[in-house]
Amino acid sequence: MTERLSPGDVAPDFTLTTDTGESVTLSDLRGDKVIVYFYPAAMTPGCTKQACDFSESLELLKTDGYTVLGISPDKPEKLATFRDKEHLSLTLLSDPDKSVMTSWGAFGEKSLYGKTVQGVIRSTFVVDDQGKVEHAFYNVKATGHVAKLRRDLGLSED
Repeated sequence: MTERLSPGDVAPDFTLTTDTGESVTLSDLRGDKVIVYFYPAAMTPGCTKQACDFSESLELLKTDGYTVLGISPDKPEKLATFRDKEHLSLTLLSDPDKSVMTSWGAFGEKSLYGKTVQGVIRSTFVVDDQGKVEHAFYNVKATGHVAKLRRDLGLSED
């Protein structure tokens, strides 16, 4: 069983490549609040819905002081296609060896159609401006998750 993060834990640092080939390092974002979410695969129905929801809420989240990072095992080229096809505005990061997902407890055993499999566990984390986990949500639903997250954080709806 992959160890899960809890509120108060230091968020594991990472440097990953974006869909545009740039590098993003989590610790470089200290001083900002960061929402890190892990999803199984670009261009699948649930992941598309979730990414579009985050993208549509991005300006409101930025207004409330949050940076959003979406992480999947997809290669940067596939993420670029996903961004262009769905007109996404958030930062998409590639974790092809799933090492970051594993360190965050977002890769491991999960139930899929009644079977236990190894895979990406759809998860969302809120990291405070000091780099500590404020909220850790595992096994989230793709649809409606962003609205629920905004309510859980007490953020404005408009």
